[in-house]
Amino acid sequence: MNWLKKLILTLLALIVIGIGILFTIHNTQPVQIDLVFLTLPEASLSLWLIAVFVLGGVCGMVLSSFTLLALKTRLRSARRKEQAFRKELDQLRTAGLKNSN
Repeated sequence: MNWLKKLILTLLALIVIGIGILFTIHNTQPVQIDLVFLTLPEASLSLWLIAVFVLGGVCGMVLSSFTLLALKTRLRSARRKEQAFRKELDQLRTAGLKNSN
């Protein structure tokens, strides 16, 4: 089963690389990007589009890591509270047993 997963991932990677190569071949016209306060140097359209795609992916990963960190912090806090509640419950149970004897 593991080999099938590797095979599918390899085929998918080869398809993505092939599409990337075709995209680069068909979009070679040079363009200059003008951001209001900054003008970027002239480069092929495919280069700019791929760069923006990669930058978007990196930004998405960074932002999702902040969310993941916040969720892990909340989980850690909830686990500490649960542990304290369990300890208190055990103390109440043992106190109840001592009082009934």
